[in-house]
Amino acid sequence: MMRWLFAASLLLASIGAAACPLCLGAYQSSQADQLVALSHAVLAVPAGNGYRIVELIKGGRAAGGVIDESAVQLKIAPSGNGKPLLLVRDETWPTWVSVGAIGAEHARWLRVIASGKRGTAMNAGEWRDRVALMVPYLEHPDPLVAEFAYGELAAAPYAALLASRSRIAAPAVRRWLGDLALASRQSLYLLLLGIAGDAKDAARLEPQLDATWDAGDTANLGSLIAADLQLRGPARVAWVDEHYLRDSKRATPEIEAALLALSVHGNANAAIPRDRVIQSYRLFIKEHKDIAGFVAPDLAAWKYWDAVPEYVAIMKSDLRQQYPSRLAIVAYLRESPDANVLGIALSESATPPRAASGIQVAPQ
Repeated sequence: MMRWLFAASLLLASIGAAACPLCLGAYQSSQADQLVALSHAVLAVPAGNGYRIVELIKGGRAAGGVIDESAVQLKIAPSGNGKPLLLVRDETWPTWVSVGAIGAEHARWLRVIASGKRGTAMNAGEWRDRVALMVPYLEHPDPLVAEFAYGELAAAPYAALLASRSRIAAPAVRRWLGDLALASRQSLYLLLLGIAGDAKDAARLEPQLDATWDAGDTANLGSLIAADLQLRGPARVAWVDEHYLRDSKRATPEIEAALLALSVHGNANAAIPRDRVIQSYRLFIKEHKDIAGFVAPDLAAWKYWDAVPEYVAIMKSDLRQQYPSRLAIVAYLRESPDANVLGIALSESATPPRAASGIQVAPQ
């Protein structure tokens, strides 16, 4: 199952406006995405046997209206702190659902979010605007505001995070990374540290990288490597090559994490030039033929076709290959300019030699 999730993550990473796979792993919808998708949203406070609307976020219910309490499903009981509840409903739902309590002063901010697009529909410029809207609210004292901000930044493309570097406060990020209560958010905050940090941060990350490598640990490994690369630049990629792509003792999940770190940098094409990432990908294909297709979606998205001969050779061999990798190679070869003259049958349903499914080598 994890191999399928990894292949899906790399595929998402190869799309310009896709969520950064280092933060989310398999794609999941953010709170902001859900607010955009639903038809109705209001802020309401308990009043008698219902909830009085104090702010309209989207939809047709006017402020001052009352929603009967039987038409509301609560995640948690109202806190009694005076904050209204964010209630949402789709046209097909019989009831409203409470997202949680949030200060009424954030109504305008919520309207801006609700009037936007879902993450999968935003272009690069729209993502930059969305990230700029969210960065000031990271770890806001209002928990639901903080949850909105974190969720949307965790879903943002790495390039959009890079564009907001001047808005990211490195001291705050360092503080959050040291807070055990925020351990589940470390993947994002490591990326932000790489973007907003300095040489001292790079030096602090080095022992952590060494300890992670020694232990074969994969927790936040992709974000840790990506941050290190952002801080140190292209010369550091050789370290990743030697420690993860060439090292035969590395487990597949470790290699996958290193590839995801390289992938976000290759898509951003900034601190680490895409050409340098491709060089590492070619090394990976050579060293790990059984999973060589894991980088194929990126190579196809970047219109890099020089890997066609290697992939054709792999498909013509008797090498047993992981099925998601084989499917990715099929897609890559089909999209290549020379798809019609490769000498292999690009059939997903055909059974290759010594494999459960995938590409069948055409008779020569």
